[in-house]
Amino acid sequence: MSPQTSSSIPELSYRVRRLIYQASYTGMKETDLLLGYFAKVHLPHLGDADLTNFENLLEAGDQQIYAWVMGSSQLPDEYDTPVFHLIKKFNKEQ
Repeated sequence: MSPQTSSSIPELSYRVRRLIYQASYTGMKETDLLLGYFAKVHLPHLGDADLTNFENLLEAGDQQIYAWVMGSSQLPDEYDTPVFHLIKKFNKEQ
C-alpha cells in the first residue's frame, strides 16, 4: 500500500467505488459474487498498481476470469499478478 496525498484520496475513493461496482456486475453470477465481494473487502486497501492490475483483469471478461480462478484454463502471463493470486486465495478461503 503506497502513501497517498490528500489530493489523491477523493480520486482513489472514486476509483475504488467504480471498480467495486464493475466487479459486482460482470455479467456472470459466479464472478459477480466472487469479484464483487473480493473488491469490497480488498480494493480499499490496495495501491494504484494493484488497482490497475485489477482493472486490467476485469477487461479480460468474466468467463475467462472464472476459468482462471477455478484452474480450468491456463492463466496468461499478463494477468499473473499479486492481485490475481490474492483473488485465488480469497476464493479458496470462502
